[in-house]
Amino acid sequence: MAPVNLVGKTVAEIAELLAPFAQPAFRARQIYAGIYRRRLRDWDGFTDIPRGLRERLGESFALGYPRPRAVFVSRDGARRYLLEVGRGDRIEAVFIPEPARDTICVSTQVGCAVGCLFCVSGRVPLRRNLSAGEIAGQVLALQSEHGCVRRRLNVVIMGMGEPLHNYDNVVRALRLMTDPEGMAIPPRRITLSTAGVVPQLERLAREPVVPNLAVSLNATTDEVRDRLMPINRRWNIAALLEACRRLPLEPRRRITFEYVLVAGVNDSPEDARRLVRLLAGLRTKVNLIPLNADPLVPFAPPSAKRVLEFQSILAAGRVTVRVRKPRGKDIAAACGMLAARE
Repeated sequence: MAPVNLVGKTVAEIAELLAPFAQPAFRARQIYAGIYRRRLRDWDGFTDIPRGLRERLGESFALGYPRPRAVFVSRDGARRYLLEVGRGDRIEAVFIPEPARDTICVSTQVGCAVGCLFCVSGRVPLRRNLSAGEIAGQVLALQSEHGCVRRRLNVVIMGMGEPLHNYDNVVRALRLMTDPEGMAIPPRRITLSTAGVVPQLERLAREPVVPNLAVSLNATTDEVRDRLMPINRRWNIAALLEACRRLPLEPRRRITFEYVLVAGVNDSPEDARRLVRLLAGLRTKVNLIPLNADPLVPFAPPSAKRVLEFQSILAAGRVTVRVRKPRGKDIAAACGMLAARE
């Protein structure tokens, strides 16, 4: 039988797997800390475990991360990782260095079923959900690669796939990432982006670990959002915003609304004014994202003047707003460009 991969397992699950080895209870905690806190990738690194036991463990258990197939380096320092998971499935993760912190963007599915027209990931057919270990393993792999364990780290769950379509595994990965005895990433440093799977959004708000939420809105009328985001035909703008209004937010937390600006589609002054009205009363901020053009996307970005005009109208309406600067655009690593390409 193939070795069982322990990356993605909890302390309790590791303890259960160790039962045939007749080890003391603390051994599972040692292994758990070695995987998630010390980021050990082979059994030789577990020097707090007797050598003979390490050899036996190595025969039964693997410490497997998603495997890099290729790495693409941007002029701005961002890196796009093409990773293999399972039997040849490919996903992507992105590492974004900044002076004050590092950011790691991870995927949650092989492909995506949402099919947003402005997003290249939506052109990749959905093959399967990633396991919790494959999601958390992307963070572990890129942390190990870049030695950013001691730096301030942000994790954004914004890569390939709709996270809330893979709810159970994503929540499990969140618990692994935030566990103080393991990866110890504060929940406030993790942001999950969703196209608006309303029932799961409400369910997530009741979890013990709740990340920051970024809701992909991208339109101010159902007619336009139906066109850009087919998911709107199931949960329209009114249903989505009503769900957001019901979410319990901790003090100083806001919901981020992402708005991809598409020339001639959703970037008019009228759209900006409607957006101000739609968000009235919500504790929110808006990220404006000028479309990252790609040959696979049948749209174009608006002019810089148009973007600034849209931003000014939101600001005048007392909406907290910023224009997101793309990172890794020259290597197809920017927002909406991930498609597991060579």
